[in-house]
Amino acid sequence: MKFILLLSLPLYALDQITKWLVLRQVHPEERRDVIPDFFSLVNVTNDGAAFGSFKNNNTFFIILSCVAFVFVLALLLRRRSADTLRDVSLALLLAGIMGNLTDRLMHGHVIDFLLFDLHLPFAHPYPAFNVADSCICIAVFCFIIHSFRQPRKRAKESAP
Repeated sequence: MKFILLLSLPLYALDQITKWLVLRQVHPEERRDVIPDFFSLVNVTNDGAAFGSFKNNNTFFIILSCVAFVFVLALLLRRRSADTLRDVSLALLLAGIMGNLTDRLMHGHVIDFLLFDLHLPFAHPYPAFNVADSCICIAVFCFIIHSFRQPRKRAKESAP
């Protein structure tokens, strides 16, 4: 429960506040350079999944997000886990799910506003994203690290 209160809810609030500010301050056709030729603020709508794939499937993604929300929340609320990285990953994932689900329910699409141009063939510019997307990506990265750490822990526990 502490990870929900200390991580998920503040990040969800940050996601919603930043999106609210973008909706009021940045017009959809506008691009505000923060760091010229590298980082801009935009107001982009995304009714699909990552990088705009699977467009026009908002209802499907609402259902999928609701299922994921219940599953992740149940994992976080069940018995106390001694695995902090697992709980941090789940809390980040929960924040990301809540942020993008709120957008889908309130606006019919996700609001993306962070635009980086990495000047690489595959990222020129990198697709716009938001705080919730960042939480989800960091959660996946943490889960990957967690999965590599697990075999070592099990080996140590089973050793005589």
